[in-house]
Amino acid sequence: MKRFEDFNLKEKTMQLIAANHFTVPTPIQEQIIPYVLKGKDVIGLSHTGTGKTHAYLIPVMEMVESEKEEVQFVITAPTRELAYQIYDKALLLKKIDSKLRIGLYVGGKDRLKDIKQLEKAQPQIVIGTPGRIKDLFLQEGLLRIEKAKQLIVDEADMTLEYGFLDDIDAFAGRMQDNLQMLAFSATMPDQLKPFLKKYMHHPLTIRIADETRFEPNIQHILVPCYHHSFSETILRMLDGFQPYTCLIFANTRELVEEIANDLRKHQVAVTEIHGNLESRQRKKALKQLANSETTYVVATDLAARGIDIPTVTHVISCGFPNELDFYIHRAGRTARAGADGICYALYHEEDAKAITSLMKRGIHFGHMRYHGHKWQTLQPYAKKRVHTKDAQMEKEIAKLKTKKNSKVKPGYKKKHARAVQELERKKRRDFIRAKIKEEKKAMYKERAIKKRNDA
Repeated sequence: MKRFEDFNLKEKTMQLIAANHFTVPTPIQEQIIPYVLKGKDVIGLSHTGTGKTHAYLIPVMEMVESEKEEVQFVITAPTRELAYQIYDKALLLKKIDSKLRIGLYVGGKDRLKDIKQLEKAQPQIVIGTPGRIKDLFLQEGLLRIEKAKQLIVDEADMTLEYGFLDDIDAFAGRMQDNLQMLAFSATMPDQLKPFLKKYMHHPLTIRIADETRFEPNIQHILVPCYHHSFSETILRMLDGFQPYTCLIFANTRELVEEIANDLRKHQVAVTEIHGNLESRQRKKALKQLANSETTYVVATDLAARGIDIPTVTHVISCGFPNELDFYIHRAGRTARAGADGICYALYHEEDAKAITSLMKRGIHFGHMRYHGHKWQTLQPYAKKRVHTKDAQMEKEIAKLKTKKNSKVKPGYKKKHARAVQELERKKRRDFIRAKIKEEKKAMYKERAIKKRNDA
């Protein structure tokens, strides 16, 4: 394993490393830093928590010339939260070299203040969201990035998904031909490749293996919601574990808001992170995260990407994302630095396919529910008993879905669809009734035991 001393870095760069209390480089830092210092274009593929921010900030410190009053490095992030987080980490560079100016340009900030500062002097390091950088460069003509020697696109796949790649394309095309470009991403979608090919010169791709797939310290526990919502299930199980920080993932912004509001109604303090937040709310949320003010954080996958919360001891996954890799990333937000972690995967019946797929990929799920103020171990998910009535109904639904009628009568398709829906509704009603009956039976049994003990 290499040491930072092996990179032959300047004294100020070693001061930055010492100030961050780094001892040895992470795998992505070890592989990327030497190539960046040689001027190579690099694509770094890794997930949150691998140290990729400093895989480019350390070379920036090494290469920046604070005597030159011009933009030399441009760092883009797809969200304000990520831009603020990168900026906070970059401020340490300024502490070490007081001549450095670092500009943060994102939506929601005081635009007039940004303009006044740019009229006075240009920053050597620019950090911001693609849209705001484009506006200040191309429309206002105030941010002069055309001579920058390096463009860093952080969370490139997320930038693509949010639709901001066109903004980068607009200003990257006006930058110098020998521009060095670095792109960091969790994945490499096909739609991203043409953009990288357009601006990068024989890039070196460095992929850091996703170790969370085989993380032995993470305990995966399936928790059935039955007929309850995710919020209700979370509230029922809160007494069953004591997290330092619990990260709760939901698939949509709307669901994040719903869960956060439901928890607050029950006097549970939460921080929510998603794209619908206003600038003031975003700043407050990031401050709460930085100061570990709340135990529970509710977020979408995209909003949580890149935001480092090192104190996470528990993760709750409300259902499963469409891209199952994101479930692995959710779970991987705990058990950092060799610590133990738990991921509770809350599920409904419709999540069976996702659960089976993850089990085939090697994830071993426990199966439990929190009931009667204690955790109860349930029958292994793979061996769940199928009721005869349910099995018969499944056959009827499957038969209807695959049924073909050579002589199609008017309105047949609508009638056929209604028949399938009615059967599925009936199956759901029967399932809910059975679970209510089961819970009532357990409750009566618990009361009888308590009454007997009190006698």
